[in-house]
Amino acid sequence: MRMLLKAVLDTKAANEAFRSGAAAEALDQIQDALQPEALYGFVEEGERVFFAVFDLADASEIPVISEPLFQRANVKITLTPCMTLEDAKKGIEEAARRMADLQR
Repeated sequence: MRMLLKAVLDTKAANEAFRSGAAAEALDQIQDALQPEALYGFVEEGERVFFAVFDLADASEIPVISEPLFQRANVKITLTPCMTLEDAKKGIEEAARRMADLQR
């Protein structure tokens, strides 16, 4: 399932990662672990944040993905299922079909 991971970095932990040079390595590890189709970094409400869109093959991968972020960087994580435009169109068509079947 395609997932959107939003990670809000703890400022103190992120500052230390930048000072020590570990920040770039951490991003490489995230890239390697998730193989995201998109990975963006930005500032939101004065905090460092990144989004990654990736394929979650099995729910058992959630701790594998989230625990290193929790343990190493005190990151706040949100995981949200998401769709491409094609996924949304397919879902809308199927929902409309099912609703029509119920009305018969």
